[in-house]
Amino acid sequence: MRLYVLVRHGQSELNATHRINGDPDVPVRLTAQGEEEARALGMQIAHLELELCVHTRFGRTRQTAELALEGRAVPVLVEPLLDDIEIGELEGRTIDDYRAWKDEHVRSDPFPGGESLDDAALRYADAFERLLDRDEPRVLIVCHEIPVRYALNAAAGSDDLDGPAHQIGNCIPHLFDEAGLRRAAQAIRRLVG
Repeated sequence: MRLYVLVRHGQSELNATHRINGDPDVPVRLTAQGEEEARALGMQIAHLELELCVHTRFGRTRQTAELALEGRAVPVLVEPLLDDIEIGELEGRTIDDYRAWKDEHVRSDPFPGGESLDDAALRYADAFERLLDRDEPRVLIVCHEIPVRYALNAAAGSDDLDGPAHQIGNCIPHLFDEAGLRRAAQAIRRLVG
């Protein structure tokens, strides 16, 4: 059986201050708590043979992967399609500013100078399908809250990418078999389409 372990990165400095970041060139590190979360993830997956670790271009996902896999020789792949939402002019603003903007717009509206939630969702579906096309049977995927949330809800057959699973905790492994990840990608496309 093929296995995909989807994980949100450990708590970042911006998570702790309730600010948002959608630009991978902005350096954002894990907090001390985030580092502990990543090490705890490493303990949870220590006895799982992994053939590949995928992370995004964001430092917080790379740092989480490095800490979780410390001492293990697991090949690593950077997957930009799983990057966090490009939020443009909202970069560095508060999560409340982000939610207020979302409340006044629909999913297909791009963030000012960024991308839409629908465009990001389709990018995530592309990423999941790209991973399904690879040969590795067991893959750790360290990414962001939104792609994990979308995958969980889509695979479960929800008609809402944002529910019922909404608040995705840091460094909690979510397991998908091949059929589950494929179902997630297909449902994301259906819900956005």
